[in-house]
Amino acid sequence: SMPSEVLLKIFSYLDAVSLLSLGCVNKRFYELANDNGIWLKLYSSSLHPKWTIRKMKSKHTETVSLGCATLHDKKPGYWKKEYIIKQVSAFKTRVMRLVKFLDPYTGLPCKNKEAMKVSGLSWIIVLKDKNGKEHVVEKSNLSFKDTSVTILWNDTDWPCLDILSTLKLFGVTPFLPDQCRPPNKNGPRRFSLMAEYHLANLTESSVAVGADELVQLFSLSPGLLVGIWKVKNEIAFVMANLHYNQLLERSILGSATVQYAPPPNKPLLDDVDSEYGLHDYSLHLDLHGRNCMYLCGTFKCLFCRKRDIENGYLRLRVVNLKDNRKHLPIIGTLGICWETDVFKGNVKDCFVMDLTLLDETGKPFWCFSAPVHMKLSAKSSGLYDYMGHIYTADYVDSEGKVSVEFVWLEETKEYIIVSLVLYVSTKKVNSWYGTNY
Repeated sequence: SMPSEVLLKIFSYLDAVSLLSLGCVNKRFYELANDNGIWLKLYSSSLHPKWTIRKMKSKHTETVSLGCATLHDKKPGYWKKEYIIKQVSAFKTRVMRLVKFLDPYTGLPCKNKEAMKVSGLSWIIVLKDKNGKEHVVEKSNLSFKDTSVTILWNDTDWPCLDILSTLKLFGVTPFLPDQCRPPNKNGPRRFSLMAEYHLANLTESSVAVGADELVQLFSLSPGLLVGIWKVKNEIAFVMANLHYNQLLERSILGSATVQYAPPPNKPLLDDVDSEYGLHDYSLHLDLHGRNCMYLCGTFKCLFCRKRDIENGYLRLRVVNLKDNRKHLPIIGTLGICWETDVFKGNVKDCFVMDLTLLDETGKPFWCFSAPVHMKLSAKSSGLYDYMGHIYTADYVDSEGKVSVEFVWLEETKEYIIVSLVLYVSTKKVNSWYGTNY
């Protein structure tokens, strides 16, 4: 019953986030909260005191001062849209500027934590059942590593696994970030779709990573780990492993329905080097179990001879079975730690692999962070230096394969990596370098 003039006067004292929230109350509030006079005032206050509005008319540019700017020739919501576009653009510029600082050790952005804090970034998962109802899980624990971040969600009221159809992973940021105030979960937010997984027949269609007394772990590519209670056959927790390469872009620059698509690589032409794309790769490899690090290593000057190109892959041998000088000991017993509000545990014989392969210019070429499980090999160790059981661990995606062999030394209770080989897809190499292998 309050007159619109009075409501507009009240609205004029509010900030942009409050106005956007008010617009969701009802149709009348939406129309009043779109008032051009209020939004023009907000727009002007975000600029320098002496500012101008430039209007393009044909090929002529006319400068109009704020005092002469008319409001009636603009549709309702025009200055609201202009204000939002300006703020979002400034926000993305501020965050992407931080991403440009690269770590010379890994070739990845080194100010990820600072950029996440500035952006107010968080991650959520949305579970949709077969009837279309959505269940949002926001509570998460973060664990940062050199090249990745691990996110663990647990909930006391997960939907029944049998009725779930899809799981979506989103990066979430405040619609209008304010550096002076912490993000408000109840305020307007922007969603960036990062991955979508189909959960139909989850336990039959996904890769079994391992199990302990309470849970079974299943891997969904790329990088998602789902823990299922053994007794109830329901979700216990969800763990996402996100590699720093393009992490912020994927978490911010996508939309609620379309994932962010990175721009294609622009190869540096080199007419002198006839084997461009076959040598000078660098590998940074981390093996961890969420809370503990098992291996952190860097390998330089990796190369592939033309005779090693077969079956659509370039082979890069990192650790040679016959060269025991490069064999790598593993610190601790391999396993993935998990926890819920009540229980926690450690699933043995599996780990998270963070792989960063850099090209000869130091640019990230192939990157992933994903759970990997180990299998006991039928063959026994034929090495003179190591006598023990051999375990293998393999990872495969559309860009390549990784094959690792471990020897378990019973006397010292440790694993030794005796072989590590990367197989990079020739399609990936050809599209990256503009070559034809």
